[in-house]
Amino acid sequence: QVQLVESGGGLVQPGGSLRLSCAASGFIFSRVAMDWYRQAPGKQRELVATISRGGSTVYADSVKGRFTIRRDNVKNTVYLQMNSLKPEDTARYYCQVGLGSGDYWGQGTQVTVSS
Repeated sequence: QVQLVESGGGLVQPGGSLRLSCAASGFIFSRVAMDWYRQAPGKQRELVATISRGGSTVYADSVKGRFTIRRDNVKNTVYLQMNSLKPEDTARYYCQVGLGSGDYWGQGTQVTVSS
């Protein structure tokens, strides 16, 4: 079955960095695009970054120049490197994949940016 397991979240001060990981299994990872979403309390879930199977990337305007998504098709893992973090980046971060059988989500990892 499809599994997405996120890790790497935590508490960080403004201006700090974190790297999130999402380990995928149950599908042919190299053949699909992967997404990172986030959801803050009281807000809708929003798309943060996408990486295509070929490695092309798209970012939300709010994270451009600060976040980098990349994938490792050997480890079946997608990463989100987050630099220059701001309090407004505080949210639960999820990885997501869309397959023919539907959309699949991980359980998420909490990122809190606070001094």
